Amino acid sequence: MDIILIRHGQTENNVEGIFSTKSTRLTEKGREQIRKAKIYLDTLSFDKVYVSPLYRAIETMEILELDGEKEERIKEVDFGLFEGNTYEVIKEKFPEEAKQWNEDYINYVTPKGESIKLAYERVTSFLEELSKKDKNVVLVCHDGVIRIALSWVFDNVNYFFKFKVENGSINIISVDEYGFKYINKTNYTVCDIK
Repeated sequence: MDIILIRHGQTENNVEGIFSTKSTRLTEKGREQIRKAKIYLDTLSFDKVYVSPLYRAIETMEILELDGEKEERIKEVDFGLFEGNTYEVIKEKFPEEAKQWNEDYINYVTPKGESIKLAYERVTSFLEELSKKDKNVVLVCHDGVIRIALSWVFDNVNYFFKFKVENGSINIISVDEYGFKYINKTNYTVCDIK
């Protein structure tokens, strides 16, 4: 079975280099990225679609002309008070918190948010459920969620920063009949079609 993970298109917040707010919208470039992703997605077979309830994912799903079930567990990592700020602003506004975060990116729980480790537990609980159903699914979600999914292949949250996930890309994790997980595709876009 395949878990097909689609990152939303470029957002206004992505352009500004800030940790995205929940209401950020796709840019025109982001909408075009998704229209191109649809060309490849239309060649794939899948049984069900799940979508993050955050606006940028819903907007992406609509452009893909999909009908999906909202799934809270595939929301982006919650950066709490850091949300809506660039990294530089975070260091200025929250110097002590930024220092603690820098010392342990994986386990530090951002104020009013969550740690990457907590997000990993949330996302992978859903991925484990999906992997037992033996049906191809699409998840319309976020950079952090896809990094977590790719890390899940190795059963190791510490791989989180080893991946870069492009806006509008399609990433596929396959799970064979024995439960063996492997990365099938990463950062696939219409530009890759021969």
